[in-house]
Amino acid sequence: MTTPGDDEPRRMPPSIQPRGAQRPPAPQRPASSSRPAPPPAGAPTRRSTGAFDTSQRGAAPAGRRPADPASSPRRNPPAQAPVAATRVAPPGAYDAPPPGAPPSRTAPPSGAPRRRRHRLRTVVLVVLLLVVGSLVWFAAWASGRIQHVEALSGAPDTPGRTYLIVGSDSRDGWADDGTEGARTDTIMLLHVPESGPTALVSIPRDSYVAIPGYQDNKINAAFAFGGAPLLVETVEGLTGLTVDLYLEVGFTGVADMVDAVGGVELCYDRDVDDKLSRLEWEAGCHEADGATALAFSRMRYSDPLGDIGRTQRQRQVVSAVASEALAPGTFLNPFRMVALTSAGLDAFAVSDGSGVVDLARAAFDIRGGLAGDAVTGTPPIRNMGYSVKGVGSTVLLDPDTSPAFWEGVAEGTFEPGSEIGGLE
Repeated sequence: MTTPGDDEPRRMPPSIQPRGAQRPPAPQRPASSSRPAPPPAGAPTRRSTGAFDTSQRGAAPAGRRPADPASSPRRNPPAQAPVAATRVAPPGAYDAPPPGAPPSRTAPPSGAPRRRRHRLRTVVLVVLLLVVGSLVWFAAWASGRIQHVEALSGAPDTPGRTYLIVGSDSRDGWADDGTEGARTDTIMLLHVPESGPTALVSIPRDSYVAIPGYQDNKINAAFAFGGAPLLVETVEGLTGLTVDLYLEVGFTGVADMVDAVGGVELCYDRDVDDKLSRLEWEAGCHEADGATALAFSRMRYSDPLGDIGRTQRQRQVVSAVASEALAPGTFLNPFRMVALTSAGLDAFAVSDGSGVVDLARAAFDIRGGLAGDAVTGTPPIRNMGYSVKGVGSTVLLDPDTSPAFWEGVAEGTFEPGSEIGGLE
């Protein structure tokens, strides 16, 4: 028995069927199927409005056998939203990013390393503050102890930087060697040209030169006649270079500096037993304390080169002290640094207007003037025993070669590392 309407196509109610339109015939069901095919996925469902006997719901029609599962179409599951398939990456797939991919960010560090870095930054900041504070304090302390003297002439500047370094007996006496009328024992001119090697020239204290406002005399007499200003003016007239910084040294203070750095190594190739300077020396190189370095610099009469030999040894002492003073070990030892600076400030007096920065730059320039590529020596000398009535024995500089010599110093044209000038 068949249900009425099973073999007839369903019709839409007249209320929703378009006017004048005829519904096309319904497709025929397959003979092997006992159920209608499910609608396509996503198709809208439509409720049937035709008459249906509810008493027949859920029961198979009489006389109809269940269809063979093999011949029945497979029922599709209800339509669902598509889900992306999860792929399992092979081992090592994430070892390196694909080409063109932005750099990956590492996971944020754990709390412990972050705290350690924070503590490290704090420690570094505290150390920097201590260093800066110490430097500020040190600069202020040193500035308050610098001794100034009126010295510069105010002449027009010349290229480069020029320093006049004077060992004065008015500052505890470099000249305590038994000679009469000693005024300034050491006069050294340091010039840093715009190009070329730095030059450190020792001017013999007995050099016979023109002194402005006075008769020609030994160059150290200029200091006795007019102090530092007249000596600066005399040196500028001799060299043609304008002095930028005047540095006056008492060698007793330099001896204290030698002791502050723990001694310096000095070399001399002769045995010496000099009663005037109190130097006792065995030929060779020895570690010298302050008192020995002082006698080493003062000794004159036991040296066959006389004043020339003494200036060479004085340059050696200055070089050794400067090297030790600017060594890293001195800067890293605050106690040694303070002791050295204190001794130096007691030993030095500088021209008015000079400060800590000027002294620091002068120290580096002096070390450069004593380096291997610097030129050192004395002005050209014609006669070491030139006698002048009323003056005594003097050193006569060569008037013919001296102008070219000072021009070479000013322009830096000498061969680096060479010994210049001297007795011809």
